[in-house]
Amino acid sequence: QSRICLLHYLAFTSVSTNNNTTMEALTQTVSTAIRTSDYPALSLVFTSQWQSLGQGEQRTLAAHFIKSAVAASSTFFPAAFQSQTILSVITATLDHLPPIVEGAADNTLRQLLFEYKVNEEDDYSTAARILSGVRMETTDTSSVYYMSPIERCDVFVKVAECYLEEDLTVEAEGAVTKAGTIIENSGITFVKNEDDDENNNNGDDDDGNNKKKNKTDEQTMTLLLRYKSTYARILDANRKFLPAATKYHDLSTAYLYTDAIEEDDLLVMLGKAITCAILSPNSAQRQRVLGLVYKDERLQQLDSIPQFQSHSSVLTKMYLNRIVQKQELEQFESSLADHQKAIMADGLTIVERGVLEHNMVAVSHLYTSIYFSQLGDLLGVIDGEKAEKVAAKMITDGSLTGSIDEMEGLLYFHPSATNESSLLRWDETITTFCGQLNKVTDAVRAS
Repeated sequence: QSRICLLHYLAFTSVSTNNNTTMEALTQTVSTAIRTSDYPALSLVFTSQWQSLGQGEQRTLAAHFIKSAVAASSTFFPAAFQSQTILSVITATLDHLPPIVEGAADNTLRQLLFEYKVNEEDDYSTAARILSGVRMETTDTSSVYYMSPIERCDVFVKVAECYLEEDLTVEAEGAVTKAGTIIENSGITFVKNEDDDENNNNGDDDDGNNKKKNKTDEQTMTLLLRYKSTYARILDANRKFLPAATKYHDLSTAYLYTDAIEEDDLLVMLGKAITCAILSPNSAQRQRVLGLVYKDERLQQLDSIPQFQSHSSVLTKMYLNRIVQKQELEQFESSLADHQKAIMADGLTIVERGVLEHNMVAVSHLYTSIYFSQLGDLLGVIDGEKAEKVAAKMITDGSLTGSIDEMEGLLYFHPSATNESSLLRWDETITTFCGQLNKVTDAVRAS
């Protein structure tokens, strides 16, 4: 029995020695292959040779490859990223990592590959998937994977931005939602920079600390603006035009917080806010958003931007309940993106339906009754039959007060001057209050 135990021990020792020898040999092969950019040798190791190792040794070897590759990144990358062989090796090793890689080298590798995919190949969806795999520790500050809320939010915003570049709005929305959760839970908000005079009143050390604080504040503002812009674009792409209009208008007022954004870019955001507000279904909330933009002192400046030349006139007519003419509608529609030109179930485009509903309300201020055939001609965008369907829907959902005589083909309006006047005054009061509340909020945040 002692002899049998001895044989088992010798056999185990022999296997262990062989595995150690194999592991050492493969480790050396990996190091040499990275140093000499021997891609076939690396492929051979991580496709067949490491199959003889245990799971733990495979993870150790994968971590060794990643650490060595990152350490030699100045010579090994980015040339290695051009090789499909090495990309396969990177995928295999990232899928076989131990709980911790020294110096979070796997995160560094993902960042390097992300930047290459974005800057060199314009492969945004692949870049987003790569960056999504970054490991992030949220509580243990001693962990090599610890990231501050700002850093984690930046990762998810980058992922969302990349998915949006390829119109993958579902994936983008998932990423931007995670960024929003971090912002909400961490209390990240706009912070105005300190005045230069206040910085200069302190000593050298205090001055350095203030500059560092200001730089951090600027980074925070930039991140928040990117988040808000991405969120607005996702709402816009998903045809949630009313909340998108609010977000765009919020972005257009970023000059209150920072001068890092060009004035022309802020005007573009204002133009997009108008676009989405006009495309929104007719409602009291939409009227309030129209009012916010209508009272913006920069509104007329949009006429100098070709993309938004018709926006101020269309917005003004909508806010003042005037009829939008067909020529103005065609000019406005030519500036829309493809997803904003979609044809809905009723056979109308989004903008046709939005303008039609508005014009229907505008007509109700001018007529007590009108034939649908005349209404179609007056609106200039649809025939009488479609006008009747739209009117019926608006009466049903309460956005238009009236009745339909199908036999005569007549639409009767039943305006309630008292109620309408009260609603307009109420909207005006709410709009003014919201504007004042925003100013107070900005002052509190800046203090």
